[in-house]
Amino acid sequence: MPVDPDIQWVDTPDALSHACEALATVSFLAVDTEFIRESSFHPIPALIQLTGGDTVYLVDPQALEANDAMRRLLGREGPVKLLHACSEDLEVLAKWSGVIVQPMIDTQLAQGMLGETPAMGYQRLVEHWTGDVLPKDETRSDWLERPLSDAQCRYAALDVVYLLPIWQLQRQALEERGRLTWLEADCAELVSQAQRSEENDDEWYRRHRQLWRLDPRSVAAYQRLTAWREAQVRQRDMPRNWLVSDKVLYSIAESLPANRYELAQVEGVKPSLVKREGDTLLAILREVIHLEPEALPTALPSPMSGPFKRRLKRLKGCVSETADRLGVAPELLARRRDLEALVVADLEQLPLPLPDGWRGELLADPFEKALEAVSSEAERN
Repeated sequence: MPVDPDIQWVDTPDALSHACEALATVSFLAVDTEFIRESSFHPIPALIQLTGGDTVYLVDPQALEANDAMRRLLGREGPVKLLHACSEDLEVLAKWSGVIVQPMIDTQLAQGMLGETPAMGYQRLVEHWTGDVLPKDETRSDWLERPLSDAQCRYAALDVVYLLPIWQLQRQALEERGRLTWLEADCAELVSQAQRSEENDDEWYRRHRQLWRLDPRSVAAYQRLTAWREAQVRQRDMPRNWLVSDKVLYSIAESLPANRYELAQVEGVKPSLVKREGDTLLAILREVIHLEPEALPTALPSPMSGPFKRRLKRLKGCVSETADRLGVAPELLARRRDLEALVVADLEQLPLPLPDGWRGELLADPFEKALEAVSSEAERN
């Protein structure tokens, strides 16, 4: 493996056109990004690394806009893109180029399907497959400074040069285990999620682990407050907590203050928030207060209750048993929130949100049988 890859710095339109031409015929394109996100909601692209095998192109997004050839390269018409832990990279590249990277393979996800480490870092991945130990000294570099040092350029280049040979080894192992289609399906879903990222603002509230403690009206308030916050931080390009945190919005929803004085008494609410956003927050709460009972969400069952715990334990057992048999981490097969959603649906006698695709083939039937067994045991007792 080359310790000193051939590096080409790209900061002019001609150099970008040359790089795109050189990469247009490759079958796989390794991609990585460096970015800054300390004081903004949207990432600030600082560097884009690309290689098809021989040369690593370091593209300066501060100096260049993406051209049509780059958009074709990154988009559906281009080669398969290889990324590691891709979610933020997809966002950075979409901001710079205006296209969602596809088709693509996430080598972190691929590794999760091959073993019990669901989120292996890039440095550990390289050492696992090649034995090489990558330098860590530029991890916290200021990637917006110019010119970048030789050490920074080499560090950035090494972030992509290993992806091509590692993917060939991963692909062979996945094919041998019959899991390549699993990976392709999950990577396609990651692309779909990136395409609809802004459509999920109304669903942010579901991430809160203590949502079940709120009554239906407060749940409705928290949903609307978080949806407002998500839209605003995108528009204002600022970190969520700079506007208002989940914790504070939860407290507001729980208290349902009716005026500025009551809002100011809510734990965590600072005078500056009341001054800047108080009227808006109170207007949202007034809408919620006037909702008819039938328009409110259903109260969530307590995860501390016996019926909830028994169902969740049985579902987790199905996941663990399947994960052990496949030699993968349980997190790869099902997230806790997915299992909890199944429990809630079963307790409320609603249609079960069973997994689909390859996870459905493995777990849908065991999940149904497990929940039926718990219900039968409860009836006998």
